[in-house]
Amino acid sequence: MASLIPGMKAAQLGFVVNAALAGTKLIAGLLGNSYALVADAIESATDLVSSLVVWGGLRLAARDADEEFHFGYAKAEPIAAAVVALLLVGAGIGVAIFAVQQIRTPHESPAPFTLAVLVGVIVVKEVLFRRVSKVGEELGSTAVEADAWHHRSDAITSGAAFVGICVALIGGEGWHAADDWAALVAAAFILMNGGRILHRAVLDLMDRAPAAAILEEVKRAAYRDGDVRLVETLRVRKAGTVYFVDIHVQADPAMTLQQAHDLSHRVKSAILSEIPSVGGVLVHMEPWLPS
Repeated sequence: MASLIPGMKAAQLGFVVNAALAGTKLIAGLLGNSYALVADAIESATDLVSSLVVWGGLRLAARDADEEFHFGYAKAEPIAAAVVALLLVGAGIGVAIFAVQQIRTPHESPAPFTLAVLVGVIVVKEVLFRRVSKVGEELGSTAVEADAWHHRSDAITSGAAFVGICVALIGGEGWHAADDWAALVAAAFILMNGGRILHRAVLDLMDRAPAAAILEEVKRAAYRDGDVRLVETLRVRKAGTVYFVDIHVQADPAMTLQQAHDLSHRVKSAILSEIPSVGGVLVHMEPWLPS
C-alpha cells in the first residue's frame, strides 16, 4: 500500500490544480472571446476525471490478495491507465469538433488578456507534468504516467492556443480563425498522446514481457547461488507496478528433495531482495542435464 501512496498524492494534487485551471480558462475564454481557451478548459475538465480514475485505480491496486483475487488487484492500475487514455482520445475528438464548428462560424478576435492566462497555465501544467511524471517513473506506474501526459497535453493545447491568439491579434481582420485552427492542432496532439498511452496500457494488460534489463536482473540474482547450474526458463509479467516471476532452475540431480526445496527458497529470496519491483516468484526445480 505504502509504495503507491506517492502516486495517489500526485493524482490528488492534479485534481486540485485542474479544478482551478479549468474554471479559470473557461471564464477567461468566454469573457475574452477565445474559443481555443474554451477548448483548453474542456480538456482540463477531462483531466479532473482522469485524476480521479488514477487515484481510484491505484487505491484498488494497493489492496492485498484475497480469496476472490488470489493474485491481488494490481491489474486495476493498467485498467485505470487505459481509461485515462480513452478520456484523452475523447477529449481530443471533442476539441476537434468544437474547433471545426468555430472555424465555420465568424466571431470576434480574442482579447489580449487571454495570453497572460495561457502563459500561467503553460508554466503550471509543465511543472505539474514533470513532477507527476517523475513519480510515475519511480513507481513504474503506467496510470500515473498517463495522468502526467494529461498535464503535458494541457500545456500543449495552451501553447497552441497562445500561438493562435497571437496570430489572430497581430493579423487582425481575416485572421480571427487562427485561434480555432490552433485548437484543432492541439486536438491532434491530444489524440496522438491518448493513442500512445492506450497502446502501452493494453500491452500491460496482455502481460507483455518486460524490458530485457529486468530479465537480466532476475537471472543475475538467481545465479548468485552457487548451486544453480542453469536458468532453464524465465517468464516475467507485469501486473500494475510489480512483476511476477516464473523461473525454472536446474540443479544437481543428486540433491535430496529437502535440499532442492531449500535452494528454491534461496533463489526466491535473492530475487525478491535484489529487485524491489518484483512482487512474487515461483521457482520450479529441474535436474541439471549437461549436454
